[in-house]
Amino acid sequence: MKPHTFAIAAAAALCLPQTLEAQGIPPAVALSYADLADLALTAPVVAHVRVDDADHLSDRETSGVPAGHRRFLIEAGVVALIRGDGGLPAQVSYLVDLPNDARGRRARVRRGTEYLIIASRVPGRPGELRLAAPDAQLAFSPLAAERLRSILRESLDQGAPPPITGIGRAFHVPGSLPGESETQIFLQTADDRPISLIVLRRPGERPRWSAAVGDIIGDVSTPPRPDTLLWYRLACTLPPALPAQSLSEAGPDEARSIRADYRLVLEGLGPCARHRARR
Repeated sequence: MKPHTFAIAAAAALCLPQTLEAQGIPPAVALSYADLADLALTAPVVAHVRVDDADHLSDRETSGVPAGHRRFLIEAGVVALIRGDGGLPAQVSYLVDLPNDARGRRARVRRGTEYLIIASRVPGRPGELRLAAPDAQLAFSPLAAERLRSILRESLDQGAPPPITGIGRAFHVPGSLPGESETQIFLQTADDRPISLIVLRRPGERPRWSAAVGDIIGDVSTPPRPDTLLWYRLACTLPPALPAQSLSEAGPDEARSIRADYRLVLEGLGPCARHRARR
C-alpha cells in the first residue's frame, strides 16, 4: 500500500455504512433501466474510471465487511465524467466490498479494470468518493454508460417529470354517447408540478390513455415509452390500487369506472423490472 493510502482508507471507512448485506457487484449490462435510474438520479457523481491500484484492506484496517467479501481501497483514473458539477481530480479513491466468486475464491481487482461508479464526494477530501450503494460499482460497458447518460440527460430537461409523492383527486365524466367517458387522475409530485393521467373511452374504439406533466393537458396521444423517465416515474411509483381519498368525490358508479381506468394505466405501463436489492 502506498504510504498515504492507509490514512485515506481509515477516513473513508468512516463514511461507508458499517452494516452491508452480502451482495455481489452485478454486471452493468444485467441491470434494468429502473436499476440504473434508482442509482443515478440522486447521486452527484457518475464516472467511468480505470483502476490504477487496488489494495485489499485487512481486518485490522477496517470493520463491518460482510461475510464472504473483501474490502478494497480503489485508486482509479477518471476516464470520463458522466455527472459531477465542479468536476473531479484526475485520480479518485473509494472503498468497495467485493464478494468471493461462486467457488469461494477471494475477490481480486486487476490494474486496468474499468468500472462505472455512482457516488458522492467525501466532504473536505476532493479526491475521495463514497459509493451511493454497496453495488454502485458496475462493470463498465459502453451500453451501460450510454444508458446512464441518457437517464441523466433526460432528468435535466426543463420539462422532466419530477418524482411522484402521492395520488390526488380522480374524476370521471361520462360522454354524450353510451360507452363514452373521460377519467382524469391527478398525481402529486416533489416540486408541485402536477402529473395527470387521462383515459378516454369512445364507442367502437380501444381505450386510450396518456400522461401529461404540468398544467396543460393536450390531446391524449400515446402512453410514455418504456425505459423513459416518465415511464420510470409512473411504473416504479404508482401503487397497485388507488387510495380511498382519491375517490372521495366520486359516486359508486364513477368510482368503479375510475378504478377500471387506473388498472388500464397500470397494465399499459407494465412491470417496473428491478434486478438489484434497493438500499
